[in-house]
Amino acid sequence: MLPKRVRCPQCGAMAEYKLDNPSRPFCSERCKLIDLGAWAEERYSIPGAGALADASDPFRAADIDKPADDPPLSVALNQRLDS
Repeated sequence: MLPKRVRCPQCGAMAEYKLDNPSRPFCSERCKLIDLGAWAEERYSIPGAGALADASDPFRAADIDKPADDPPLSVALNQRLDS
């Protein structure tokens, strides 16, 4: 059976989509890293309500589990090490 071939989402080249291709669905590690960099630079986005992108929202996802009076993690760790 021939391996399935797909277009690389980055450059459009044909790539084999199989388990022993660590870059799948990309054609190469280079294309995979270019795509990762684009996500890291926020050139891509997933449509949604936008609440996570609004820094003025007091209920942002990053702050939900953290009470406002907790010290930063680095301070808390240092206090624990000093004890």
